[in-house]
Amino acid sequence: MHARCTPARDDGVPPHAGTALTLAPPLTPWPEQPLAGRVILVTGGAQGIGRGIAQAVLGAGGTVAIGDLDIEAGRACLAEWALPARSLFKRLDVANERSVAAFVAAALKRFGRIDGLVNNAGIADPHVAPLPALDWAQWQRRLSSLHGAFLCSKHALPDLAQSEGGGAIVNIASTRAWQSEPHSEAYAAAKGGLVAFTHALAMSEGPRIRVNSISPGWIATDAWRAPSRRRQPKLSRQDHAQHPAGRVGVPGDIAQLAVYLLAPALSGFITAQDFIVDGGMTRKMQYA
Repeated sequence: MHARCTPARDDGVPPHAGTALTLAPPLTPWPEQPLAGRVILVTGGAQGIGRGIAQAVLGAGGTVAIGDLDIEAGRACLAEWALPARSLFKRLDVANERSVAAFVAAALKRFGRIDGLVNNAGIADPHVAPLPALDWAQWQRRLSSLHGAFLCSKHALPDLAQSEGGGAIVNIASTRAWQSEPHSEAYAAAKGGLVAFTHALAMSEGPRIRVNSISPGWIATDAWRAPSRRRQPKLSRQDHAQHPAGRVGVPGDIAQLAVYLLAPALSGFITAQDFIVDGGMTRKMQYA
């Protein structure tokens, strides 16, 4: 008598789907170091949110290469972290393709692989002249975060696709992709473009590479600058009270989510999404 073989299905559903199981799903421990053995590139990684993300990557067991225009801030990171085997700084202009290619090449030469990319670099100040007075060069410069995400992704994609467990890209957008103040058109266009770029790239590069974005709200970064410019933020009770969470954000609020999105063991089923991290501020009704 011959054993009966169940034909394989090609619709992604395992054989006997819907039948009773005798074993309960097992408890799965959470990884204590979810980025152990993984190499992450962080642009604009020497100050502010970028430095917060870079430090969180190190805390999660990962290796980090930071690129930044500010040499003082970058060198300070390496000195203060004191983790030479797991950290690299290289001056980076994300709007210059040669600079981007050199940054990616330096990370590969030093660490041999790339598992994640955080596109964070860009001009932080959203305010510009009224549109009739804004010239083309200023407009283009204000779009640097979008241009940089394109260039850095372009040069990192081949190695991200080889990452064991899959590569991950996290684009740092802004709640200004969804709400605005006067005379911030260029900044809003750049950040809105990053959100759209995120889901488009996720479709192109999945499933080997997951792509998500984070849209921070008000994040106080004064204490995360280069040493010569570092200071405690001056925040009022009213500043904190505007947030349903009861406070202004800090870089760690963004960094913890970035680590989650970079770690395939934690977020392997998440791609093409934008995550608003703003203490609830964009959901709060505002009446003058």
